Amino acid sequence: MSGTLLRIQKCRENFSPSEQRVANYVLEHAGNIVGLPVAELAEHSGSNRAAVVRFCKRMGFEGYRDFTLALAAELAVEQNREKRESADILPGDSVETILQSICANSIQSIQDSCTLLRPSDVQLASDLLIKAKKIDFYGIGASQLAAQDAQYKFMRINKNCTAYPDGHLQLTSASLLSEEDVAVAISWSGETKDVVEAASMAKSKGAAVITITQYGKNRLSQCGDIAFQLTSPETTIRIGAMSSRIAQLTLIDILFSCAVSKEPQNIDRYLKQTRPVGKKKRYQK
Repeated sequence: MSGTLLRIQKCRENFSPSEQRVANYVLEHAGNIVGLPVAELAEHSGSNRAAVVRFCKRMGFEGYRDFTLALAAELAVEQNREKRESADILPGDSVETILQSICANSIQSIQDSCTLLRPSDVQLASDLLIKAKKIDFYGIGASQLAAQDAQYKFMRINKNCTAYPDGHLQLTSASLLSEEDVAVAISWSGETKDVVEAASMAKSKGAAVITITQYGKNRLSQCGDIAFQLTSPETTIRIGAMSSRIAQLTLIDILFSCAVSKEPQNIDRYLKQTRPVGKKKRYQK
């Protein structure tokens, strides 16, 4: 599914009834929208021209023409993309096939996930993180890698933060949080019990909760004050957490970069202080 269609799917609950009818029709007949006059879309969707234009602007386009051009381009990319999913990698596949498939899936995951991110949510989350007295990062399994990466980055700018790898430690730390703190809970499925319990505990203590999950309804997202949802072409257990992990790490990079941009002078000082530490651990040429 193209990035624009994913955004429509996520945002349509916030539309007016007439705009929802337009959204539903577009989702069901995406391939027929390109070249369809605005009046016909209004008629087919049981809406009106004004609602179609409002719908397009809500989606961030200047008008109907810009919307259809963007959708056409995305659908063309989808049609030309390799048909086989990463889950179809089989024993005996050539190195070239595997290389192209893994790279394509990682790129697709980043591009599609970025279309689901609302700048206002990213702005608010980075504000909370830079102002937090303490930051907890929760993640189990592959999601713990993203939590550790976040801890490393935010520790370098002098934030009091920890990525807890154990469910009991996560829950214990969550019980000690306050309204001055932030918890970032990461679970691709959104159903990892330890992470959901820790996020719920943090929320009950007044901490702001930021969740990072896959797209769709899940328990962890329901705990979040800010719920980021990403997407990945992974479809089966066989391939493990590959492009989904890349999507998580990309969001951590985005949040960190936005946080750094808010206090460049102070943060630059911290980065300069911590840079020699890593340098001393490298052999000099």
